[in-house]
Amino acid sequence: MNKAKLLLVMFVTTLLMACGTTRTVPITGRKQSLMVSDEQVLSLSNQEYANYMKSAKLSTNTNNTAMVKRVGQKLATAVENYLRQNGMAADLVNYKWEFNLVQDKSVNAFCMPGGKIVVYEGLLPVTQNEASLAIVLGHEIAHAVARHSAEQMSKQIKQQYGTQIVGGVLSAAGMGSNTASILGALAQQGFKIRNLSYSRDHEHEADHMGLIFAAMAGYDPQVAVAFWQRMAASSGNSNQSDFWSDHPSDAKRIANIQKWMPEALKYYKK
Repeated sequence: MNKAKLLLVMFVTTLLMACGTTRTVPITGRKQSLMVSDEQVLSLSNQEYANYMKSAKLSTNTNNTAMVKRVGQKLATAVENYLRQNGMAADLVNYKWEFNLVQDKSVNAFCMPGGKIVVYEGLLPVTQNEASLAIVLGHEIAHAVARHSAEQMSKQIKQQYGTQIVGGVLSAAGMGSNTASILGALAQQGFKIRNLSYSRDHEHEADHMGLIFAAMAGYDPQVAVAFWQRMAASSGNSNQSDFWSDHPSDAKRIANIQKWMPEALKYYKK
């Protein structure tokens, strides 16, 4: 590698390391580096959510629909109160909560960045009660509060930049602004936020945060153990949940939940 290329690599690497913002994840206190802004993520998320809801069929079961909305709103209120009380009120502008139950036999649920939450009807026979549903929704809300989608997108952008550096694609004269580079990377990758695969570390963190969010909302976190045991049992059927892709093993997940239980119970008030 000649001197010019070496200097370019060093420059772009330094730029990459300096790019973005560093924030602290609520509850866990983990530091994370993000290369995409909330505005960029929410723009993509809202567009994708709107497209999904155009084809989704809402549940016709009024009681179950009301339950999903009721549990979801209790969790959202608890999360917002926690953020306000812990100096993170500025984050609230990013959340426009919405809770929907859709006709789908899959054992699954998802939360888009910004608080758009969808529960599949196939999940309810496994949750069986409101407290267990709160464990699931707490887990999904945790993904949004912890900015896991933005973190996954940032990781992919870094990987793309790395590939460009190795291939000598970038040039000092043509890199453009940081914002343009990020938006270009997002467009080229064709991100599907709803389908981003979270890492095991993210799932571990969402389990931890979700357990505490459920307790904050007044749901007994101790139901989580039995719920995840039922989820483990359901994973062998044809409607296997997406929960199990890149996720902790059943035994490890339950062991972690039991480890966090004393912390969660401190937040639990009937």
